[in-house]
Amino acid sequence: MRNKITWNPLATLLMLGLLLGPALVQARSLPDFTELAEQNSPAVVNISTHQRSGVHGALPKGFSIPDLPDDHPLNELFRRFFDGQKDQPEDDEQTLSLGSGFIISEDGYVLTNYHVVKDSDEVIVRLSNRKSYEAKVVGSDKASDVALLKIDATGLPTVKIGSASKLKVGEWVLAIGSPFGFDHTVTAGIVSAKGRSLPSENYVPFIQTDVAINPGNSGGPLFDMNGEVVGINSQIYSRTGGFMGLSFAIPIELAMNVADQLRTSGHVSRGYLGVLIQDVDRNLAESFGLDHPRGALVAKVIPDSPAQAAGIQTGDIILEFNGRKLLNSSELPPLVGPSTVGEEAELRILRGGRKLNLSMRVGELPAEGKAPAAMPAKAEEEKTDVIGLAVVDLTAEQRQQLELPKGQGVLVKSVRSGPAKQAGIHTGDVILMLDGRKVGDAKQFSAQLEKLPRGHSVAVLVQRRDGPIFLALRLPEQD
Repeated sequence: MRNKITWNPLATLLMLGLLLGPALVQARSLPDFTELAEQNSPAVVNISTHQRSGVHGALPKGFSIPDLPDDHPLNELFRRFFDGQKDQPEDDEQTLSLGSGFIISEDGYVLTNYHVVKDSDEVIVRLSNRKSYEAKVVGSDKASDVALLKIDATGLPTVKIGSASKLKVGEWVLAIGSPFGFDHTVTAGIVSAKGRSLPSENYVPFIQTDVAINPGNSGGPLFDMNGEVVGINSQIYSRTGGFMGLSFAIPIELAMNVADQLRTSGHVSRGYLGVLIQDVDRNLAESFGLDHPRGALVAKVIPDSPAQAAGIQTGDIILEFNGRKLLNSSELPPLVGPSTVGEEAELRILRGGRKLNLSMRVGELPAEGKAPAAMPAKAEEEKTDVIGLAVVDLTAEQRQQLELPKGQGVLVKSVRSGPAKQAGIHTGDVILMLDGRKVGDAKQFSAQLEKLPRGHSVAVLVQRRDGPIFLALRLPEQD
């Protein structure tokens, strides 16, 4: 006799609950962005710019694309190079960029990126209700990639300004913008890092997220879960031109500070020390007596700068600025930049194996200067040494071009296989310091080499076309 199987609905539900429970709990814990997007989308705008200086890719005056057969191989070349502008007049407008922005005041002030509006003759702001306005660029700041616009309107919807400093890594954030021109596109993700420094940006401690940001999102707002703006979406890391999992936003505190300065004075004032700095790698840390790489190594002190007045020297390692420890050199500019010009700052430095405290008065960042011109390779006396270098004395003309004091530095004439090449020393470098001591001429350089300890790393300061840099040179155990 067969056993009779009965179906128990309650038991089945309990079993399904046990199996699906974790997934259901997880689904319920995911954030709901619908209300946030609905409330804030009206304050997000689309920005397009135009330039009337001629069409990029148009043929020069008096030239024309030849008429060729449709299957001619050069047709594709002409189409790509001149972008199909064969018959278009030179004075036609050209759309330079599409971006995003957001309204910060009811009377029409709009924040966006500098790179969205740069070099534009006309900026058009389009609201969510499809109304368009020609905007005035109140001011822009390349260093922070922030621009402030003004449109002639009142009673506009605005965003709420939050605080990037309160963000935590792993926290949910949301972006609204116009990627590829698709207005009011909403994307979400998490904060993946804070205070991120990028090689091309010195004064912005970026918020790194995995929010999908694409061309056209630039200048749009980044919201936290309270519906407050915590950043301006500015850059992406990409090898294809599209989103690849990393995006970067300007902290809103920094952006609003820049906007306030642009609105009141038309320009941005930043703190300034007057030093050129670089990272400390493992070999340099050993040569300077650090237990592990950290800090900002001073490769040059600018003459007549606040740093020179405070007694900072080339070869010092700045370990702390106003109590903030520096792990990388890139962390120093974002700390100095927002400092009030004229205020006192406290520095903790390493010099000659000893830690010192220095006080200095923060200056104002001057306008960018021009880099020294490349110098001719002329010299009189040549010395060859055991590390693989041939060095010669500098001429007076070369010193003047590099703004070097009299009696300091030797020119690297050639580099062969050996410790110098392994350290990264190149032909054309000027060696300024060796193991903390200034190098006067080729003869003195050779004498200094003879006295250095073997089998250890020593710091070498070299001057290049783009500025000074410290390198770690490890001398061989035996000659």
